[in-house]
Amino acid sequence: MRVGVSLPIREMTGDFAAIKDFAQAAEDLGLTHLRIPDQIMRPGSGYVNEPMMLLSNIAAVTKAIELVPSVIILPARDTVYFAKQAAELDNLSEGRLRLGVGIGSSEAEYGYLGKEFSNRGRRCSEQMRLLQELWVRDEVNFSGDFHNVSGAGLNPLPVQRPIPMWIGGRAIPSQPVVERIGQISNGWFVLCGPNEIESVRSKIAAEAIKAGRSPDEIGEEAGVAVVGEREHEWKKRVKEWKKIGLSHLCLRTLGGGLKVTQHVKRLQEVIKELPETLA
Repeated sequence: MRVGVSLPIREMTGDFAAIKDFAQAAEDLGLTHLRIPDQIMRPGSGYVNEPMMLLSNIAAVTKAIELVPSVIILPARDTVYFAKQAAELDNLSEGRLRLGVGIGSSEAEYGYLGKEFSNRGRRCSEQMRLLQELWVRDEVNFSGDFHNVSGAGLNPLPVQRPIPMWIGGRAIPSQPVVERIGQISNGWFVLCGPNEIESVRSKIAAEAIKAGRSPDEIGEEAGVAVVGEREHEWKKRVKEWKKIGLSHLCLRTLGGGLKVTQHVKRLQEVIKELPETLA
């Protein structure tokens, strides 16, 4: 099981030296990936950095840790432009990008961006299929309900062909999201509890088989808080998720009221205990 961490950007609020220190500490501690959220603009959103830009900065000061924006609100973005942006980040990071994508729930945010809210699910599915083509082929010919590309392609293509895309949604994904995970994605972010995952898994597996895929191709990642109200149970939860067979896990130092300087220290404490917890 690959273990990463969420970058607590909301609690570092523009302290880019602290953000850099956290990213480098996570890498030095042997964590496999770094996740950060996406919001462009919505009522009451609070402080959030633009993830692709911030990860470009982090790519320049790290060497191995995987970079995971999770999740990009894909239908709120222009598909071809985002394909170019993601390909560039994948090249700058030498193939370390893993994209989390979703459709979001803020109709206001879509309105500010001049994007249609009601069909965002269908557009997301088509966007993902087009992105897979754009990241692989020198020349793309694609005709869909929302996109038409003929005789053109990205240059340069990314290192990863295609860049992996993971789905984020609700705790119990809707049927269209289940279909998107099973038929198109490389994995999904688990928000349900351990007692609910088997039901979701079976639905995803059925969709994967329909699409001629093996369910084993589809990764799973849950989050575990190591601070706050659930701090006392983090070891138990890590063991439980490992027993269930998740491919990935994400630790969280955010949400516990830590000062900026305390996040790395808490992460170091957890990592000392992690090998025994995973044994």
